Amino acid sequence: MEIYQPSDDSYFFADFLESYLKNNKVDSYLDMGTGSGILAETAKKCGVKKILAVDINPESVKFVKQKNLNALESDLFSKLKNKKFDLITFNAPYLPEDKHDKKIDITGGKKGDEISLKFLKQAKKHLTPNGKIFLLISSHTPLDRIKKFNVKIVAKKKLFFEELMILEVR
Repeated sequence: MEIYQPSDDSYFFADFLESYLKNNKVDSYLDMGTGSGILAETAKKCGVKKILAVDINPESVKFVKQKNLNALESDLFSKLKNKKFDLITFNAPYLPEDKHDKKIDITGGKKGDEISLKFLKQAKKHLTPNGKIFLLISSHTPLDRIKKFNVKIVAKKKLFFEELMILEVR
């Protein structure tokens, strides 16, 4: 299993997160699906003290720990018990399943929204009272079921083959 390397989506999300953290106080932060740890590193650079990076991939967890970040191997929230955070981000695998590429780092299920939906169903109980969730998806990800979670698009980036969106879950 390889570590998801930062790409357009990662850099877009990191820039958004940096801007958000410069204007909002966040004491505890969860980077779900950390991959290379780019978002956790951004939070650390912005002065967030309590950071937890989570990934299903043991190689990612090991890699992120080598960067002196707190990391945990978990399938979404399965090992987080009652932990709560001021901010949770997830650069979810968002592409629909493709017969040529079924890697768990980019494929979000048959339609592309299944992992995001599973995340959204679990995430709210891990927020502090004024906590926020930001979820990155693509224009290739069906939005109809995700919209039921009261989301608002807070950032967009157009690429030649898709549009990336960061959703705030309210």
